[in-house]
Amino acid sequence: MQLTAELSQNYTAILKEELVAAMGCTEPIAIAYAAAKAYQELGEMPEHITISCSGNMIKNVKGVTVPNSGGQKGIETAAVLGVVGGKADKMLEVLESVDDEARERTRELVAAGICDVTLAENVPNLYIKAEMWTSDHKASVTIEEHHTDITEIEKDGKTVFIAEKSTPVREDGALKGDRSKMTLRGIIDYANTVDLADVEETLERQVRFNTAISQEGLDNPWGARVGKTMLENWSDDVKCCACARAAAGSDARMSGCPMPVIINSGSGNQGITVTMPIVTYAERWHLSREKMYRCLLVSNLVSIYIKHYIGSLSAFCGAVSAACGAGAGITYMSGGTYEQIGGTITNTLGNVGGIVCDGAKPSCAAKIASSVHAALLAHYMSISSKEFQGGEGFIESDVEETIKNMGYIGKIGMRETDKEILNVMIDKVDVDSCL
Repeated sequence: MQLTAELSQNYTAILKEELVAAMGCTEPIAIAYAAAKAYQELGEMPEHITISCSGNMIKNVKGVTVPNSGGQKGIETAAVLGVVGGKADKMLEVLESVDDEARERTRELVAAGICDVTLAENVPNLYIKAEMWTSDHKASVTIEEHHTDITEIEKDGKTVFIAEKSTPVREDGALKGDRSKMTLRGIIDYANTVDLADVEETLERQVRFNTAISQEGLDNPWGARVGKTMLENWSDDVKCCACARAAAGSDARMSGCPMPVIINSGSGNQGITVTMPIVTYAERWHLSREKMYRCLLVSNLVSIYIKHYIGSLSAFCGAVSAACGAGAGITYMSGGTYEQIGGTITNTLGNVGGIVCDGAKPSCAAKIASSVHAALLAHYMSISSKEFQGGEGFIESDVEETIKNMGYIGKIGMRETDKEILNVMIDKVDVDSCL
């Protein structure tokens, strides 16, 4: 089936919006970006900074090393480093040019208590408000829903900028991609027919950046060395290498490696997960660059499609949706039919759909390894005509309905779970008294 030109352009727009470069974990980077932007508006060094965040932001910054910070962690570090060493115009690469002087100054200012953090209630799951003061002036920047979506800027009590809600146009004047028009069949048709000249540069950069940080995670002692442990103790067949190379990128990224990654669904971990299994299988099977690119299209878009129903941040581990994309891409690589590609997604969700997100940290690498392993099992089951059946748990006979069910569970059903995970993480509950 040939997609209409309008639908094809929509998928291309989605890819170009989603597959952008980011340095390190996107949540602390988004805080640094908000702070750098507020500092830019204030125009002078603040005497005090307040960062108000949604619970999900706190959850995802608490345990992860702020990139390029010299091993420092936490929301306060991300915000202060954004002020003293960040460049707001670099957006998700805001901390790229931080130097030793800025790192040391950050340590001093955080220790002195220049920044405090508050939990923002009744806000979107992804929410940051960076406020800062001098004796004479105040500035604030608010980000909502997506890591770089500034919705309001204020200076001395006056609104300097307010975003139009639901605008269909990006800052560069191009139309935004409409994710409500995505379907699995449409994704496959797009991968089959799109002129690769429209997306080759985007995909090549994804392969180059994400392969580099994966190799860094294998070569050096980042995090818990999940990827390296797999290669040292398991076989070096394509399945193990696909899991290990995906995990290794997260090993490095979650522990502060400053190398950039190309993200997917707002997450570097998800970007690495949709990339490295496809690259590994393409290399082992000696596929052409063109074939690998088309498989990456399936992998990226399936991940975005599933995550679209769940939202940017939730109690649902995004490694699962990204692994569904990787598994679907490998089934497509194998010549799988629409039904078999759908079966891979169904089998993956039926297996590991319940992995919870308890924040960004080194163990994310292990969750990626487990999710990719489940997706590869799902692929080999599906390619052999073995599939979980409709009516078994939340699985439906139509993969599109299964995806929607998982989206509902992740977005609505796990809402209270998300709150309780945060309560446990910030010691707001006496767990012993509840058992």
